[in-house]
Amino acid sequence: MVELNLMFFTVAIPAVIFAGISKGGFGSGVAFASSSILALILDPGQALALMLPILMVIDLATLRPYWKRWSWPDARLLMLGAVPGVVLGALLYRATDEDLLRLLIGGISVGFVVWHVAQSRGWVRGFANRLPPPAGLFAGLVAGFTSFVSHAGGPPAAVYLLSQRLTKTEFQATTVLVFWVINIAKFVPYAYLGMFTLQTAWADLLLTPFAILGAWLGVRAHWMMSERLFFGIAYVLLTLTGSKLIWDALT
Repeated sequence: MVELNLMFFTVAIPAVIFAGISKGGFGSGVAFASSSILALILDPGQALALMLPILMVIDLATLRPYWKRWSWPDARLLMLGAVPGVVLGALLYRATDEDLLRLLIGGISVGFVVWHVAQSRGWVRGFANRLPPPAGLFAGLVAGFTSFVSHAGGPPAAVYLLSQRLTKTEFQATTVLVFWVINIAKFVPYAYLGMFTLQTAWADLLLTPFAILGAWLGVRAHWMMSERLFFGIAYVLLTLTGSKLIWDALT
């Protein structure tokens, strides 16, 4: 049961606004921090089910500002790879328990931060050349899978897109389009697996205005806010929440 009490809204409202800002202005790379935060107070499956409709609302709110500004060849490759990735995620979900989901979400959260630190310190080098099309299909496969089990498809997609030397707006628009399609693809198996409930639906309805607000702020921030500040906050959140989820899964 999702209890719609003060504690829930104190955590959920900032998490949803954060997701909107991330998806609306800075790609989908750290929007999954919201799922990690919600998983601290909800069962992992409830957190994922609650966030999916919210993410779909944010997708719709951000499509128009970036319409046709995407790189269609790159978006197409990622989407083609993502469909079997979503199927793989659905199959794994049926075979997992809540602690394994916590471990997956927490591990992806912390791993993403470690990867970023390694790149910023020069321990891992970026790609000197554009990755070939098969790499785009593989990145889409990984993005579809990680998106299904943790809403964390942004990092693998970003690795491929960053290698393509897109402009900031092309990168943002491409991620908006790709994850709009991926989230639609996830909705049917989420429903089939019984992840949605009347409680999550009611919570989504109450949180939708905050999702739209976050998306609007994200689009504005795309042109105004320092990316370094935003991602710095995001990395701290991912480290803290990811570490807590891993601890809860192992103890």
